[in-house]
Amino acid sequence: MVNGTFSRSASARLTPRSVGSPRVSAHRKWWVAPGPSFSFLAVIFCLASVLLVVGCVIYLYAFRYPSRGRLVAGFYDESDVCDVFDGSWVPDSSYPLYNGTECPFAERGFNCLANGRQDKNYLKWRWKPRHCDIPKFDVHEILRRLRGKRVVFVGDSMSRTQWESLICMLMTGVQDPKTVYEVNGNKISKTIRFLGVKFQTFNLSVEFFRSVFLVQQGLPPTNGPRRIHMTLKLDKMDEINQRWIDSDVLIFNSGHWWTPSKLFDVGCYFQVGGVLKLGKSISSAFRMALDTWATWVETMVNTNRTHVFFRTFEPSHWSGLNQKACEVTEQPLAVAKANDRSEFADILAEVVANMTVPVTVLNVTLMGASRSDAHIGTWSHPSSILDCSHWCLPGVPDAWNELVFSYLLTNGWKQIGR
Repeated sequence: MVNGTFSRSASARLTPRSVGSPRVSAHRKWWVAPGPSFSFLAVIFCLASVLLVVGCVIYLYAFRYPSRGRLVAGFYDESDVCDVFDGSWVPDSSYPLYNGTECPFAERGFNCLANGRQDKNYLKWRWKPRHCDIPKFDVHEILRRLRGKRVVFVGDSMSRTQWESLICMLMTGVQDPKTVYEVNGNKISKTIRFLGVKFQTFNLSVEFFRSVFLVQQGLPPTNGPRRIHMTLKLDKMDEINQRWIDSDVLIFNSGHWWTPSKLFDVGCYFQVGGVLKLGKSISSAFRMALDTWATWVETMVNTNRTHVFFRTFEPSHWSGLNQKACEVTEQPLAVAKANDRSEFADILAEVVANMTVPVTVLNVTLMGASRSDAHIGTWSHPSSILDCSHWCLPGVPDAWNELVFSYLLTNGWKQIGR
């Protein structure tokens, strides 16, 4: 099991859910027996109440929420463990970690400098936890540990961005770039469901599977309402799930497609057990999909070998009356402000807290809330597309990967590197 910090972690902003008292059925006895005085009984009752409250608090923090606010074991002093997601961005002239133009796997749409961005200040920021430091990304040590291994990303385009980021970071430690290639000769595209890059010298595979909902999409049932063009089967994992299992590091994300515009507005509704759930809300459907995912991890993934991560919703910085304006700043915001979809982080935290196997939550939502300077904005490809959701590369996704591998280095790599 992962040391009880960072894994099964809730959002740093979450508070434990209250626990209701169980109902106790008993026969009341309607007589008065001789006994201690009323004052003595009152004192005993007060002491018992205090002990009960203390016991509930201990239970919530030590058992129900074992890692709330204490995230990465290894980044600590003798007195406390550091919450690496509680911090700020600090200037650092040693950044970025790679040149996006020199990396053939940095998608043109994410390469802001190649698309005409002139200012480079957004590249010079490092994530600094409030009470500790993240170890510097040591590419040679990481490559050594990953020799003969398989890293898999599963999710939407944000997952693809993190996948590209990691490949570019690792390529800085490769002597011959020609030994790194996409296994099927594909160019990076948002429509391809599988992309895999092989580091031949290290026998290492870094792969991306496009699965924006994680659960299975399907055709509408026969004789269903005309407005239904497709369904999400909330109780079934994406049909390509078998390809994710045999991995050493497995990183999930989902969230950006769980919106009315990408579901109901295009005729996509929910289905469970072959039955349409037309009245189900998006948040409750998201919870059910995560429950399906959690059961899949518990039953299908060998967590003695595979490190499982789930990254929280990444904040965007759309503004304006209809949230269609995109204004990219030159500096991070002094006060964090973003669409953080916090209810998704809450749901994820609760689902993971109830799992029987270790899963590490990458709580990156607050990390990106101040980085209005790091979005693609008008420096997209083609340039007519505004983008205040995705991130430039190099950029914010590099910090996510720094956290993943700092965690692995400080918390043990299971079979990795042995």
